[in-house]
Amino acid sequence: MTTLSGVLEKLRIKKQDNELIMTEEGFRSPSGKFYKEEDLSIIKTYRFEGDSDPSDNSILYLMEANDGLTGYSIDAYGVYSNHDDKYDDFIRKVNVNERDEQEIFK
Repeated sequence: MTTLSGVLEKLRIKKQDNELIMTEEGFRSPSGKFYKEEDLSIIKTYRFEGDSDPSDNSILYLMEANDGLTGYSIDAYGVYSNHDDKYDDFIRKVNVNERDEQEIFK
């Protein structure tokens, strides 16, 4: 999977396309549940770079919650990041438990 849309499509097919949105309380799932840093593990990180435009650089964090929910958060990275320092601080505190892509999408 080399494109952001390809990863999102795989997640949709597996019914794991739960976008986690940053809020004051932590990441909010589509169901309205909130997750703190300690509730999540980053299981895969995907970086995407545009061919000619640095503003096309993005990163997708695929995360698993302690209740089994798999979700993701997308951010532009570098100078084009569209989140404040709170987002960056939150992501840095999330445990990383990197998994092989075949294990995730089996």
